[in-house]
Amino acid sequence: MFWKKKSLHYQLANQLPLNTPLENMSFTVFDTETTGFSIGGKDRLIEIGAVQVENMSVTDRTFQTFVNPEREIPERIVELTGINEGQVKDAPNSLEAIEAFYKYVEENDSGGWVGHYLSFDVMVLKKELQRHKFTFDEPLSLDTLDLIGYLNPSWDMRDLEHYAKQFGTNIYQRHSALGDALTTAHLLVEIFHHLRMRGKRTLGDIIDITCKENGKILQF
Repeated sequence: MFWKKKSLHYQLANQLPLNTPLENMSFTVFDTETTGFSIGGKDRLIEIGAVQVENMSVTDRTFQTFVNPEREIPERIVELTGINEGQVKDAPNSLEAIEAFYKYVEENDSGGWVGHYLSFDVMVLKKELQRHKFTFDEPLSLDTLDLIGYLNPSWDMRDLEHYAKQFGTNIYQRHSALGDALTTAHLLVEIFHHLRMRGKRTLGDIIDITCKENGKILQF
């Protein structure tokens, strides 16, 4: 039997000119927590957290939801994240949670997504949507690791907290989706200031950096 994947109809990113200055842009910085790293197998989403960055500043417009993984949360994950069975028991399922997140992104007129090691969080959303037989459409996405790699090519890939300390930015509750999103957002703003000092001031400049750092080639 063949089935056709459904689509979620949300505006996840504005189509902005490449010469748009960073200070005129809005980004959704987000993070996820899961029951483990086998997201293509047995592990599931348990939390989404996000915050909006606008005009080179972290706003107070945040998003947070727990997610019912429909499976037991391993004890090591409970200890790491502080998320327990009681918090997810009556939480929305992954599709409902992702729809709520997408609505938040759309309402905030986002220009794209940002995360720290973003590929993992994107894959989490993609796999959860696949389980519900929905397609996944990824908007413009930036990874702070790529931007840091441009500023400091000799640095190895490190934990989020390590970079926040290096750049002297705020650190919020670790291994909480909202806490890590806030930490990433403040780190992003500081990274943008460093990039501007190096003459990287527009959306096109940032996309060019990201492509060179992660090996992608984009066509416009």
